[in-house]
Amino acid sequence: MAYPLIKVTGDTSLAVIFGDEISNEMNEKVRSFDEAITQAKIPGVYETVPTYCQITIHYAPEVIRYNGLRERLEQLLQETHHAASEAADVIEIPVLYGGEYGPDLDFVAKHNNLSRQEVIRIHCEPEYLIYMLGFTPGFPYLGGMDERIATPRLTSPREKIPAGSVGIAGKQTGVYPMDTPGGWQLIGRTPLTLYDPRNEKPILLDAGMHVKFVPVTQKEYDDILDQVEDGVYVPKIYKSKAKENA
Repeated sequence: MAYPLIKVTGDTSLAVIFGDEISNEMNEKVRSFDEAITQAKIPGVYETVPTYCQITIHYAPEVIRYNGLRERLEQLLQETHHAASEAADVIEIPVLYGGEYGPDLDFVAKHNNLSRQEVIRIHCEPEYLIYMLGFTPGFPYLGGMDERIATPRLTSPREKIPAGSVGIAGKQTGVYPMDTPGGWQLIGRTPLTLYDPRNEKPILLDAGMHVKFVPVTQKEYDDILDQVEDGVYVPKIYKSKAKENA
């Protein structure tokens, strides 16, 4: 199958598929093309949804017809060069590990023949790429977790996982942005609010950013939570050094 491939996904949507693998390089192509569509300002295109390997484009058929949109996208594909992007933004996510906030930390450690501190250290080492957001508003699909702490999902999902919970499921890690059922192994919790519909920008994270987990003490957690509730906390964001070290 030749890529990229344009495929109809609905009456008013189509997808541009760049491949069938999950990798930073593949996702970079998706994000690059998403940016090209945004800059092109194609009349009738009102939403784009980037994922691991493809981007879905939603359009208004009364403004632009399928054939016209397909021709414009094919032209953009020819014009777009997927050069290496600039260093990504890294956002630090403070996490209080273990205890009532991370009830499964001991199980993750035991499953992988590690100590609690080793699990925390390994979990905090990478800068995790946010491939996409989904499942619930603001839920980040992260890439780059070390397989040394990979752990199966719970055999019986919890009915309610508190917002901010940080978990592991198989080879993935993520953060629950709102109270929801779930089967991930919970190892900690962040005091940050990942989703707040009352905010002008309701979702804290963006696809293409990187996440850096940072362990905090109970006091630091409580102090940050107070600042978040007062609306004065500013997350630490900086440019990734990954490109410099590549």
